[in-house]
Amino acid sequence: MGRSSLPVLVLSAAFVVACCSKDSDARPDKAAKSDKVVALAVGDRAPSFNAPASTGGTLSLGDFAGRIVVLYFYPKDDTPGFTVQAKDFRDADARMAALGAQVLGVSRDGLESHLKFTGKFDLNFPLLSDTDGAIHDAYGAWKGGAWGRTPLGVDRSTFVIDGQGVIRKIWRSVDPAGHSDEVLAFVQTLAAGR
Repeated sequence: MGRSSLPVLVLSAAFVVACCSKDSDARPDKAAKSDKVVALAVGDRAPSFNAPASTGGTLSLGDFAGRIVVLYFYPKDDTPGFTVQAKDFRDADARMAALGAQVLGVSRDGLESHLKFTGKFDLNFPLLSDTDGAIHDAYGAWKGGAWGRTPLGVDRSTFVIDGQGVIRKIWRSVDPAGHSDEVLAFVQTLAAGR
């Protein structure tokens, strides 16, 4: 290594330390949420929430007491994966409702985005707007964020909550294609056991 390479290496190492240090202000805001990722388990009481809904007003978990709730988290409206997932849940909604289940989608998108998306694909279930990430935090619906150095992303995940507010099934890192069939099969089993 020549003498002229040394200052570049020192500068590069200093840059890495400054940018990636746990205490650096340069890290993205979402990385700071890594300490909030919770690990809910089947049998835990589902965290309550209250959020603006694409159907108007606000919805809370308590609004669905006595009913099964399918709460699913997705990264963003009108993306290829979410479009497949949303249309599949839309098509399964009548069967879910017949079993006493309510589907709720949750993302960090605002209501305007939700309204545009629900209109575009004629969705028949509410999308909840969680712009501050509080519901995502409560359910641990994040992925990534290794050692506070990378930003957190949304973990496409689904929670089935029974009528007493207890989590009965969790899917993490969901493949959107066909997921609604898997959820429907579980809801049928859960409803049959009531």
